[in-house]
Amino acid sequence: MHRLLTEFGMGTSLRRGDYTDAAKRAVEDALWHNSINLAELFGFPKDAMRIKVEIGVQQPDLVDAGVLGALFPYGQPEVVIVHGGLDIPRPEGEGNPTIIANAALSVSFDIERRS
Repeated sequence: MHRLLTEFGMGTSLRRGDYTDAAKRAVEDALWHNSINLAELFGFPKDAMRIKVEIGVQQPDLVDAGVLGALFPYGQPEVVIVHGGLDIPRPEGEGNPTIIANAALSVSFDIERRS
């Protein structure tokens, strides 16, 4: 596998305290930064793309990886959720914190190297 592209995104859940929504918004932010046609550029079918989706949030166990994987219309996403991001408490100390999720999407293909 050879990584050809990495894109980053950030997403939030401002009031609901929903880690999956924050992570989903981070993935969408990364996806919407560009429209690169890597598969076509290298003559591969789109389903040959291996997409590593890394998400950082303060409570990784509260993210539904299936929801994130379903965001990709093609390719083979692998979702990895780790501790990261930020939880920002409300100034008044009540209610859900603002959740910030970070995403890194790496696209790879199985490319044979020529010597």
